[in-house]
Amino acid sequence: MPERISFYDQISRNKWKSFFLIIIIFLVFLVLGYIISLAIDPGYFFVIMIASIIISILYILISYYNSDKIALASVGAKEADRRQYSQYYNSVEGLTLASGMPMPKLYVMENSQINAFASGRDPEHAVICVTTGALEKLNKQELEGVLGHELSHVANFDIRFMTLVAVMVGMIAIISQLFLRSLWFRGGNRDDKKGSAILMLAGIILAILAPIVVQLVQLAISRKREYAADASAVKFIRSPTGLIGALKKIKNEHVPTQETKKINKAVAPLFISDPFKKRLENLTSTHPPITKRIEILEKM
Repeated sequence: MPERISFYDQISRNKWKSFFLIIIIFLVFLVLGYIISLAIDPGYFFVIMIASIIISILYILISYYNSDKIALASVGAKEADRRQYSQYYNSVEGLTLASGMPMPKLYVMENSQINAFASGRDPEHAVICVTTGALEKLNKQELEGVLGHELSHVANFDIRFMTLVAVMVGMIAIISQLFLRSLWFRGGNRDDKKGSAILMLAGIILAILAPIVVQLVQLAISRKREYAADASAVKFIRSPTGLIGALKKIKNEHVPTQETKKINKAVAPLFISDPFKKRLENLTSTHPPITKRIEILEKM
């Protein structure tokens, strides 16, 4: 008999892993800043740091406070009519009452694939959007499993958490770009000491590699938050059966359709399943393998 997994342990484990990964991003940020400050004039580096922080925070804040509008507009979603989608409304109302969460706004997007996403900076400003394919192909229990997963993202403040990650990743990318571009104007004539040349080389290598490393870590965090949302859905519904059934149907769907090409890749991480359906999940995947998710759920 397979070893049982507690959804409480699964939620806690994946949240701790997420925090550990964000610490890695922070350490990369510190090391990158320290090496670059040694390689170039500290005063000049201070200007680079301030510029990168301002640009990154302004860009992310605009996205953060309009995350729901941006996501909905990018997929052409429309507000769900209560009379037409009564089961959709009834399922979400039941879940929010059971979990003590406020009722989110409900939307529908035209797409034959089974999928859904949640957005919004907090539970009071949350939206849930499902595809027409999900409403047509999922039974009541499976739909509740998907909706429980999406409500879990809202309850876990995943948009807020991933925004924080995006700010840090953005700062590292901007610092690296400003440093590398500044080399063209500096002409490398600070001095000819061997130590300075080594530091400059180390700064260049780190400025090239750091954005790649932290982006991979960001994707790893996204995958951990999906596992946590799966476990939280089981906590809400007290059964993994519906979500397992939905994920099996998603897994058996074929390659992306013409409708999928209309989806902005920037919002792909929000969905319960990657709408672009990569054949092989790897370090660049926004979602963990569906087979692995099903295996874990079946042990709960």
